[in-house]
Amino acid sequence: MRTARRACAVAVTTGAVLTAGALAAPAQAAAPKAPSIVAKGGYVMNNGTGASLFTKAADTRRSTGSTTKIMTARVVLANRHLNLDTKITVQKAYSDYIVAKGASSAHLIVGDKLTVRQLLYAMMLPSGCDAAYALADHFGVGSTRAARVKSFIGSMNNAAKALGLKNSHFDSFDGIGNGANYSTPRDLTKLASNVMKYSTFRSVVKTVSTKQKVTTKSGGYRYMSWTNTNKLLGSYSGTIGVKTGSGNAAGYCLVFAATRGSKTVIGTVLSSTSEANRTADAKKLMDYAFKK
Repeated sequence: MRTARRACAVAVTTGAVLTAGALAAPAQAAAPKAPSIVAKGGYVMNNGTGASLFTKAADTRRSTGSTTKIMTARVVLANRHLNLDTKITVQKAYSDYIVAKGASSAHLIVGDKLTVRQLLYAMMLPSGCDAAYALADHFGVGSTRAARVKSFIGSMNNAAKALGLKNSHFDSFDGIGNGANYSTPRDLTKLASNVMKYSTFRSVVKTVSTKQKVTTKSGGYRYMSWTNTNKLLGSYSGTIGVKTGSGNAAGYCLVFAATRGSKTVIGTVLSSTSEANRTADAKKLMDYAFKK
């Protein structure tokens, strides 16, 4: 009888321990809640796998402002005869264009000679439309400046087709469009992911500021300083790029990317309401993406 009671007690005790263990098992962490963003459109993906991590009107066509210059850089970098050290002379037409359009400028000086590499910095950091014009004029094909620019924009659209960007079209080299310059958060993210494969592009877009020695018309030199308009650099851990944009039609746009550990996330917000909000939107989306 005592043996039976002892066996019963052991069974009860064992059951209690098992029950307590089951109750003490940690609950699975809840999936992160998708953030709310101010921007009208947004998209984020895992750059390594291509998996979509967040979408908001991701395929709605919108004006893109100076994020267009990502494609300008891509056409330049994909040129078969590219020499980053080739010098290009700044023409009066480039500065006249800046004045006429009220465009963002790298403050290039007529007669100065800058390398292709320097013009990429001048275009991507301060968002110089004068630098974008210089690159389009140089890399386009034709006997006149207008023909060369038209040819270059044609190359931008050919590249969009080749990359499968079905909701993108360019009618300018800098985002100051003529009614038919548009893309989507998904397309711009895919484009940025592609261009980030170029080491030169990666080096440029992660740069906070730079001081470049350029050749003057007289054969001397001067230093040009440019600061990146991307406020994520230095304020969001792991940021590696890529480009801001803004305009009356575009609102405030930002294509962004960051790496933490072995994971890189890349995305786009289009048509946010302010510079501060586009940056905040991007931070929210990257925080969310890194948790997924």
